[in-house]
Amino acid sequence: MSEIREKVDVCVVGAGHAGCEAALACARLGLETVIFTVSVDSIALMPCNPNVGGSSKGHLVRELDALGGEMGKNIDKTFIQSKMLNVSKGPAVHSLRAQADKAEYSRAMRKVLESQEHLTIKQAEVCELLWDNIKTEEQSEETSGSAEAKLNLSGSKESGIFEKRVTGVKTFTGAIYECKAVVLCTGTYLRARCLCGEAITYTGPNGLQAATHLTDSLKAMGIELRRFKTGTPARMDGRTIDYSKMEEQFGDERIVPFSFSTDPESIQKEQASCWLTYTNQATHDIIRANLDRSPIYAGIIEGTGPRYCPSIEDKVVKFSEKERHQVFLEPEGLHTHEMYVGGMSSSLPEDVQLAMYRTVPGLEHCKIVRNAYAIEYDCINAKQLYNTLEFKKIKGLFAGGQFNGSSGYEEAACQGLVAGINAAMEIQGREFLVMDRSESYIGVLIDDLVTKDNREPYRMMTSRAEYRLLLRQDNADRRLRGKGYKIGLITEEEYQDLLCKEALIEAEIARMKETKVGANQRIQEFLERHGSMALKTAASFAELICRPELSYAALEEIDEGRTEAYAAYRSMEQARSRYFTSDGRLSSEILDQVEIEIKYEGYIIRQKRQVEQYKKLEKKSIPADLNYDEVPSLRLEARQKLKEFRPVSLGQASRISGVSPADVSVLHIYLERKQRSESCQ
Repeated sequence: MSEIREKVDVCVVGAGHAGCEAALACARLGLETVIFTVSVDSIALMPCNPNVGGSSKGHLVRELDALGGEMGKNIDKTFIQSKMLNVSKGPAVHSLRAQADKAEYSRAMRKVLESQEHLTIKQAEVCELLWDNIKTEEQSEETSGSAEAKLNLSGSKESGIFEKRVTGVKTFTGAIYECKAVVLCTGTYLRARCLCGEAITYTGPNGLQAATHLTDSLKAMGIELRRFKTGTPARMDGRTIDYSKMEEQFGDERIVPFSFSTDPESIQKEQASCWLTYTNQATHDIIRANLDRSPIYAGIIEGTGPRYCPSIEDKVVKFSEKERHQVFLEPEGLHTHEMYVGGMSSSLPEDVQLAMYRTVPGLEHCKIVRNAYAIEYDCINAKQLYNTLEFKKIKGLFAGGQFNGSSGYEEAACQGLVAGINAAMEIQGREFLVMDRSESYIGVLIDDLVTKDNREPYRMMTSRAEYRLLLRQDNADRRLRGKGYKIGLITEEEYQDLLCKEALIEAEIARMKETKVGANQRIQEFLERHGSMALKTAASFAELICRPELSYAALEEIDEGRTEAYAAYRSMEQARSRYFTSDGRLSSEILDQVEIEIKYEGYIIRQKRQVEQYKKLEKKSIPADLNYDEVPSLRLEARQKLKEFRPVSLGQASRISGVSPADVSVLHIYLERKQRSESCQ
């Protein structure tokens, strides 16, 4: 029987948030790319919560956008409510969150994929990876002296330890696609099963077809798999909800876009409301009385669930002292009555779900459109990956998203983008994109995945980032857009916008530092009105902004040169109108940066010094083929962990559980001696 056989550059398996970013990155870099999905209706599907962003996740979306990803642009086109979280706290933890119109989000992303040159969408289940063994002699010849084929934290390389090479994929119908790289973004579909009490269906999320055949192929390649679990709440018919018993939750009056390319004025619109209510003792009593019918507590579920997104059963059991838990009712879209019941994911039977939901104020007469359920799926232990997201032993095979053991749309999208970029970099013989922990939340995310033995779905949090004052969401473009431009995913126009922004920020900060005011009566009266200490000598505007009770906006009253300065900025050769308001003032996008940089300058300088110390260890690379048995004085546990994880630098080695600072010192001394010995030969 004849078979279909095609040749392409990249095959992306899965079209969720990770797969979309991976495929777009490869295609935009000129590679012929095929993206496979079990259903074209599941492209960029939001099977759980109908939102993008949130605490720390907003940082990820901003960084993704700065590098040239699509998620930020897509949510700006399809959101129905937007809110900046944590505004009562410092700027390091401010995070943007937007409610999406689920159907519109998926439809808009599919349109982007369909319009992209070099990208083909294929509805088919990939059931097998095709590969060859790499001979030792061939590998030595291939990696010897080849800077673009080698790997360390800066994107160059030590000799690889690849044992296999991916050559293509095979679909369930027998079609073969030969390729140079494969990116696995299977999400929660791999050997998936959904559980609602005693009822078990062997499907992916939302009843879509599961991917049931690829697992065997991965195991045959020597890939270690594990079983994780996540869950989702019920969806209610909004017409059966009594909102008068709930607290209305509004969006921000002034909407801030996710994408740095989106004109803020273009997205100011009327927003949908969300609603807040609470569980109570009656809710908890029903749950406790039926725990034996929960797949989680009955031992039916095999996989490990996310610690930071527990089911309502887990909340009631593990936080028994709490009398109530928050429940958010969020619209699934503008053209449906479905409401998402945030905070009450569950795998309890349908009758128990209905009973417990109806004890919640406002839900007494609710009707369930879609039952809550838990979903189990196969994923990998990400320690098998380099921080390029390429498998350490399989050349050309990359992985991203929940397949890597993470949770969340945002974490998935960022990994998909990095995996896609690095697949393209490998094919084109260019330098890999590897970001460290001091550069981005994406760097923290990937480093945590590949250096820690995560026993549960990984979720990004601001507390995981050591240098979060430097890694704010507001400056993601200033940190990463240059990288996106170098890769080729940021256009010349977008890059020139960045240069203009930098110039305006620097110019206004300099003016604030250089402009001084004396201790005259007018200034003293101004300070007194704002509850600020009187001046004894002259002070700069920057020094005044550093006072907690004063701000850039407040100083306008005494800043006589502001209007003239703004006029000068507008006449700058690289000036962009987007950074000025209609009345000629600098936009909030610029002024927020000016104020933050001035107000937190001391803390920023201190954190930059910490980064310098951190980078010293990161720059000490470890050969990928280092024989740890030859390193004297290493503790047995450290030796075992180092063999298992194969860190690419001393910095990465120091973050592996079981490797002590003393072990890192021993390893450092050994590498220094080895390097001196080799240089003398």
